[in-house]
Amino acid sequence: VQLVESGGGSVQAGGSLRLSCAASGRIYNNYVFGWFRQGPRKEREALATLDFSGSTAYADSVKGRFTISRDAMKNILYLQMDNLRPEDSATYRCAASWGLTAKTALGSIVYPDQFGYWGQGTQVTVS
Repeated sequence: VQLVESGGGSVQAGGSLRLSCAASGRIYNNYVFGWFRQGPRKEREALATLDFSGSTAYADSVKGRFTISRDAMKNILYLQMDNLRPEDSATYRCAASWGLTAKTALGSIVYPDQFGYWGQGTQVTVS
């Protein structure tokens, strides 16, 4: 499975961005998808996940501001980010794995040995 992110950029505080993650390859119905980020001199932070049943899970830091969704027909994962803050500046990466619920996936998405596939990332800068 290959994952390619797009949609990053620079935005002022309070603004919005929508990130996209195009998935290709063999994707099965039990896949779970998600987003995480890593800012300068910060640890990786799980943000949001979406599992095969349509359930979602969010980190407290983005709950109510970020929304994860997926167009299954096009195999594109989205992250709508509203009310952005300077502390949201980071490299954002999408990820995919299998057989996990959204809640469980939120706890493992930042560990490469526990989550199947990661994208290369897209940069978001909020000023």
